[in-house]
Amino acid sequence: MVQKSKPPAAASQPKRRGRPRAYEPDVALGKALDLFRRQGFAATSLDDLSEATGMNRPSLYGAFGDKRELYIKSYQRYREEARASMAAIFREEMPLRQRLERIFASALNIYLSGETGPRGCFTVVTAASEAVSDPEIRAMVLDGLTELDKAFANCFRRAKEKGELPESADPVVLAQIASATVHSIAVRSRARVPRKELEAIVKGAIDMMVGAKAQAAVAGKRSAAPGQ
Repeated sequence: MVQKSKPPAAASQPKRRGRPRAYEPDVALGKALDLFRRQGFAATSLDDLSEATGMNRPSLYGAFGDKRELYIKSYQRYREEARASMAAIFREEMPLRQRLERIFASALNIYLSGETGPRGCFTVVTAASEAVSDPEIRAMVLDGLTELDKAFANCFRRAKEKGELPESADPVVLAQIASATVHSIAVRSRARVPRKELEAIVKGAIDMMVGAKAQAAVAGKRSAAPGQ
């Protein structure tokens, strides 16, 4: 009697542990950031986040934590990107007026961006609302405001040292005015004020911050000109 040969044993395959990730964390975080900037924290549901990121709730929790943690991570991502976009402008050597013009233009590019309309500034429009009741977010907002004030103060301090501003100029006060201008155009851009009007606000603010010195220099040259 011929015995049937047994089929060769299948090679053992390593067991898969759970389903492989079908998403890119950085991309998903960017989608969440866009949604939070557009809708704010309270108006954004987990279902909204799941749809935007392409991740179900268990995957969202596993990757980012709960909704609040995802919101904080999104805000941190926004801060990092905004800082990176401005770093070179604050660092490079250039006349004060040119530096301010480039900073505000870059800010407007950020605030007016968005597929469904201008999104404004995450700090001013979205995070400031949550800062009222959440100490951690409040600390992040204050840190962001302070960081911007210090960056502007350094700009005005260097300009004063180079003679672009009068001796009476206070770099700290000018920095606060510059920051307040940034916050104003952020809110107005969210309200869909046209860019042309926002640029007029920016020009007026820059003229106020650095124009007095320039006008004084022009007046001095005229008075010193022959035949005057």
